Amino acid sequence: MFMVIVITQPFFFEDEAGQIVRLLTERGVDLVHIRKPDSTAEQVAGLIDAVPSELHHRLVLHDHHHLAVRYKLYGIHLNSRNPLPPEGWQGSVSRSCHTLNEVVDWKPKCSYLSLSPIFDSISKMGYKSAFTSEQISEAVRLGIIDHKVFALGGITFDRLSEVEQMGFGGAMILGDAWKIHNHNS
Repeated sequence: MFMVIVITQPFFFEDEAGQIVRLLTERGVDLVHIRKPDSTAEQVAGLIDAVPSELHHRLVLHDHHHLAVRYKLYGIHLNSRNPLPPEGWQGSVSRSCHTLNEVVDWKPKCSYLSLSPIFDSISKMGYKSAFTSEQISEAVRLGIIDHKVFALGGITFDRLSEVEQMGFGGAMILGDAWKIHNHNS
């Protein structure tokens, strides 16, 4: 099953929880990754509290992983700030990768991974695609890219079928998911 994941903006904004609810209920998004690298645990808890509890099982945290345990969230995302899951964590574990070698190393240890940047980034200026279509095709043929590897970087809702046809198990969207908010702010 091809999954669609949205990653939050790194900053908080008005009615963010409402936007998360709309993405999960109206836009066909499977999971929302809450990525707030400069946040406090209290700020992230406030955002989680503002999302109806029946949707908590569709949230993933990049920081303050202990909150994933407290709120029984879907998963945690490992990164340089949080390289290991909290003790006793039983939920999903994901991680970002930027090379095919990282995918090979981390895939056995994670529920799913992102590989980026697949296309030129929408949200990070100058962040260009790192892979040719030939490299991606070869990685699919070799089984490096499969159902556990999700495309990130320049992914839009309009490109989801293209990403699925490339052989990825899912897509992670950042910039395109928040365009409406950015234009209205």
